[in-house]
Amino acid sequence: MKYIGAHVSAGSGVAQTPINANSIGAKAFALFTRNPSRWKSKPISDAEADLFKQRCHDFGYAPQHILPHDSFLINLGSPDKDKLAQSREAFLDEFNRCSQLGLTMLNFHPGSHLNLVDIDTCLATIAESINITLDATQGVKAVIESTAGQGSNLGRTFEEIKAIIDKVEDKSRVGVCVDTCHALAAGYDLATADGYEATWNEFDRIIGLNYLCGIHLNDSKKGLNSRVDRHAPLGQGELGSSFFTMLVNDPRMDDIPIIL
Repeated sequence: MKYIGAHVSAGSGVAQTPINANSIGAKAFALFTRNPSRWKSKPISDAEADLFKQRCHDFGYAPQHILPHDSFLINLGSPDKDKLAQSREAFLDEFNRCSQLGLTMLNFHPGSHLNLVDIDTCLATIAESINITLDATQGVKAVIESTAGQGSNLGRTFEEIKAIIDKVEDKSRVGVCVDTCHALAAGYDLATADGYEATWNEFDRIIGLNYLCGIHLNDSKKGLNSRVDRHAPLGQGELGSSFFTMLVNDPRMDDIPIIL
């Protein structure tokens, strides 16, 4: 069964997000548990957390179909010592918020080397950041989002994601979310039938389909291997409507959150 939904607003508090998701007929949803553009956010009250969990139960949203997204400011591979420490502190707070809400996954962008260190060093730093956070928490899985490779962002190739996973000590608490716009921009031809099948076969060979925890379902304004992250409405970009037909009929996408 497919669990398709969208990223919904938490502007009125996280307890509003299950209502917002249900109002659009979503079977899954994503949210920010804190302001994504600030380093510090006020704590979630126990009452708010309890109401969130109750509403998820009432509307039938299981934790495995909810994919929260972390702050855009966090860079787990930062070559700057102070920014890295700040990112790790914020990442830990994100995990603790997910745990408080009864959630089991946190989606995040891996990190950027900012052209100040080499790729392998940055990938190792990202993995170290994940390990530090997993050691300090329980129950929440770190879900690495694939990127378009824009600028110095890592996570463009399946090999880069695999390099991070290889260095994560607890493999049971790491996974992958493939953003379909990012994948096309990164050079994976999801737009054609042959390319679609080849992409997922390569994902399975390099990373393993057992690590696939979610999909960000976006079309792309830019073409194959553009390395430009610009989303387009479904069916109106370079992926086209045939891609989405292939995906929603693909049993490999069953039982994971598919988030517009």
